[in-house]
Amino acid sequence: MKHVSVLLNETIESLKIKEDGIYVDCTLGYAGHSSAILKRLKKGKLYAFDQDQEAREFSENLLSKIGSNFEIIPANFVNLKEELKKREINEVDGIMFDLGVSSPQLDDGLRGFSFHTNAKLDMRMDQTSSLSAYEVVNYYPYEKLYKIIKDYGEEKYAKEIARKIECVRKEKPITTTFELNDVISDAVPFKYKRLTHPSRRTFQAIRIEVNKELTILPKALNDAIDMLKVGGVIAVITFHSLEDRICKEIFVKRSKENDLVKGLPVIPYDLLPELKVLKKIKPSKKEIENNKRSRSATLRVAIRQRRI
Repeated sequence: MKHVSVLLNETIESLKIKEDGIYVDCTLGYAGHSSAILKRLKKGKLYAFDQDQEAREFSENLLSKIGSNFEIIPANFVNLKEELKKREINEVDGIMFDLGVSSPQLDDGLRGFSFHTNAKLDMRMDQTSSLSAYEVVNYYPYEKLYKIIKDYGEEKYAKEIARKIECVRKEKPITTTFELNDVISDAVPFKYKRLTHPSRRTFQAIRIEVNKELTILPKALNDAIDMLKVGGVIAVITFHSLEDRICKEIFVKRSKENDLVKGLPVIPYDLLPELKVLKKIKPSKKEIENNKRSRSATLRVAIRQRRI
């Protein structure tokens, strides 16, 4: 199972892992980041979240070869605070999110994530979920479909694509990725197809909707910050401008200085902002050359300065 973790070294360095610390990987996937964290833990423990059974099984086997001081939690990261509290964990030393879809999910033809491979329309990260790409494409009303493609895909031909989907599905359901490709291709101008794959943004939008990726993110990020010890670190890798905007806005809000102390060389502890936000990190040219999927990635890091 081949998966190359994006910004791996930068993320691990940012977390400043203590060998006896408690760390959380909210997006286990195929354990690229989790493996690197676990290798650095002696007395500490790693908690990792993933709702994808295939990813959990693969990662359980991989992490077991490194150590036993980990637990994989079969839940969406929106439940991270509740799940950790069940385990009597009230604060952690570090927490990370890698919000990209893992390479094996994209490359597995049966999962329906990729527009390059013909498969049933699916795109579910949680394969027990009742909502798949098939339902979104075939049953969402035009207005909702248009809004998803426009907002989540930032697709300039969202209106034309949504109309074409609506028209085609009246004749017969759109059941496969290649059928959806053809519908999208017929909806956009030829010159657009010369610039980029016409399905890229629409597939992204549908995947985000199926998995409610943007809906759950604000709660998950705020809960993660709440769980940090003073001195603890949160690291978030985003691949989409809307994800990145959500992360940036939450970090800005929770790192806002009190107007009374702006400009002071030393700020009293009780007036420190909750977070200190570090400079964002982008992949190096070398990483982008070796892994084209890293080109849109951004790593944002913040340190908990104070509990409110």
